[in-house]
Amino acid sequence: MKIQHISIQGAGEWNEDAVVINPEQRLYGVIDGATSLVPYRSANHETGGRLASQLLKHYFEQLPGEDGRDLETLTKEANARLGEEMRASGIQMDRKSELWTAAMTLIRITDHHIEYVQAGDCMLMTLYRDGSVRTITRDHVAHIGEVPMATWKQGIESGIRSKAALREMVQPQLLANRDKMNTDHGYSVLNGLPDADRYLESGKINRIQLAGLLLVTDGLFYPEEWPCAEAENGNLEEKLLRCVASDGLERYAEWLLALENGDPECIRYPRFKISDDKSGVWITF
Repeated sequence: MKIQHISIQGAGEWNEDAVVINPEQRLYGVIDGATSLVPYRSANHETGGRLASQLLKHYFEQLPGEDGRDLETLTKEANARLGEEMRASGIQMDRKSELWTAAMTLIRITDHHIEYVQAGDCMLMTLYRDGSVRTITRDHVAHIGEVPMATWKQGIESGIRSKAALREMVQPQLLANRDKMNTDHGYSVLNGLPDADRYLESGKINRIQLAGLLLVTDGLFYPEEWPCAEAENGNLEEKLLRCVASDGLERYAEWLLALENGDPECIRYPRFKISDDKSGVWITF
């Protein structure tokens, strides 16, 4: 088994992503923290998103090898720890705008199965020995981004070529989406509250003919060019995995960063920031 992993800071002040590596547990994961709408800074000036991802990373990496509890149970405990830390820091837990949150995908490798748990838009994909690709998880955030992205594209079509101006147009929509966390019409995310436990997805797949496992935060998603026929963009998740399988995580990330830097106003590849934090784990057998 070979493991590659990266975590690269994007355009923000902190890298709010984290990678989980726990060889004793054979446990690996990626975490994408999100800063609260109400600004919070720790004594070290860390954002809430940074604190959330680092707390979860520490929790999973300190688990001893003999802890055999399933990943969903462990994730619920980690989420509770996140809530305890926020309360100790004076966060008002009844205000979603103040919560530190994080998306996550986590796996545990056993002799015959891959166990997984997921919240949000961190993704797990697999490669098989016959070359086929399978997406195991669902991006639970994508649907709530459709309205602000449509607004962004309308702005481009109207002649706006400034990322700052486009961002101002969609900001109210992005802010409103935070109220939808862990609701039936919203998205799943770890936020320190019991409501997060109800929206976790978990399960296991067998290892028959399994050749590779890819875990990524959304900053590594394959870029979607626009305007462009849907067929030309194709299956972006499959493109992502095949690029990583061919070139490795680091080279793929370097290519993506160069592409983003070449489109600083987010026009050709519409997105809400020049470059998001990028974390991934690529495991081959």
